[in-house]
Amino acid sequence: MNCKTLRMYTNSFVVAALVLFATGFARAAATRPVSGSYQVMRKTEVGSQTQVRLQLHFANHTQRDLHIQRLTLWDSPHLDKRGTQKCSLIVSAGASVDTTQEFIIPRSEYRQWSHGARPRLLLEVQTPGGHTATEVVWLDRISGGEAN
Repeated sequence: MNCKTLRMYTNSFVVAALVLFATGFARAAATRPVSGSYQVMRKTEVGSQTQVRLQLHFANHTQRDLHIQRLTLWDSPHLDKRGTQKCSLIVSAGASVDTTQEFIIPRSEYRQWSHGARPRLLLEVQTPGGHTATEVVWLDRISGGEAN
């Protein structure tokens, strides 16, 4: 085998590997169990904190119902009670649901959202066996809410 033929086979192999690798990432993103978006309905400055009322939209991409028991803003520096909300949401298989929740977050965190940072929520979900599991959801901003 000459050098030119070996180089052609090597290049073909590299391209095929990249295509398989990219396809795997796309498939993993498409099979994320829950996706979400948010819109800021109201914000109130309270000292160095910001109280936000968020309209949240969750979509369930699985074949089973999701029973969400608690929402926690992951990015808050102190995962305390102000960044956690108890709730009782059922998102049917293949369906979506909207809810409105209030959180108190550092003003600096809200500023990051205003500049394009995507907040993350931890969803505490009850499994079919009665156990608790956690799902991480990166929220996309819905246009039309308060921005400043």
